[in-house]
Amino acid sequence: MSTNRGSLHCDVPKPIQALPAFLSDIITKYGLTEEEATLLTASHRGEEYHIVALESMLKKLPIKEEELFCPPSYPLNANPRDAMLRKRLEKRRLYHNCAGKHMGFLTVCREMGFPTEGYWEIHHPLQQQILTILSELSNVPVSDIKVGTDGCGVPVFAIPLKNMAITYLKLSSPELIDNSDLKRAVKRMTGLMNKHPRIVASEKFICTTLLEYSNIVAKGGAQGVYCFGLKKERLGFALKVANGSEDVWPNIIASILEQINYSNSDTINRLRELKPAIIKNDGGVEVGSIREVFTLSRI
Repeated sequence: MSTNRGSLHCDVPKPIQALPAFLSDIITKYGLTEEEATLLTASHRGEEYHIVALESMLKKLPIKEEELFCPPSYPLNANPRDAMLRKRLEKRRLYHNCAGKHMGFLTVCREMGFPTEGYWEIHHPLQQQILTILSELSNVPVSDIKVGTDGCGVPVFAIPLKNMAITYLKLSSPELIDNSDLKRAVKRMTGLMNKHPRIVASEKFICTTLLEYSNIVAKGGAQGVYCFGLKKERLGFALKVANGSEDVWPNIIASILEQINYSNSDTINRLRELKPAIIKNDGGVEVGSIREVFTLSRI
């Protein structure tokens, strides 16, 4: 399903880029814990449990931090970022929200015999593998997939919104995937995302909130893109907020679930708590409200 026209092209969230790692043997070979493996799919927020797991991965994997192409950064969450600033700590590549993904990229390259130099270039065999995986999951020919550059420097792939919904339908219902190896990799990856949801983002963020329910596979992308799939209902959804905002994701998804009469009201209630509809000013006075005015359409 889609909340907008199927022709709109949207970028692909991280789990697709993590699948080469789950198709390989690196998780078992290097003894990654479940939390560490989940970081391959994450937009980590720099909380202590994220950094501890990332530091542990650096010790286990055959890579060095300076090899990561993602730029040095501070954590996304305010508390860990401010704590590091107070201690006058410098930015690190490990603190970038895409660090786990890049660690997976580098390790897969070494495991597959791909060059590590230029792993961020579109013609690199790793990026071509990701492109092929996306094509298979989304039902979009490789030649029709748009290519841009992500904030962390690697290629970002764009496909029509309806095909993003198809992709997340398959992630939540891997029995629909014909390729047996890819099917197993998807099951393993999404199972870890559900088992360790706070690793994917952090507490009080929409990805974590949704993934806490085993029926849901979900992940946000850049510029207002959000995708999720419902296992029991066999439904996939994709949306893009036109101005690129992430603030109203909870409101939109809560409305989608209400419109399909989703059976788990607790999911909807928790989404509503993340982003209350009533807007108040600094003095606590109600000054406005958020209302969803779209009607869901089946594509």
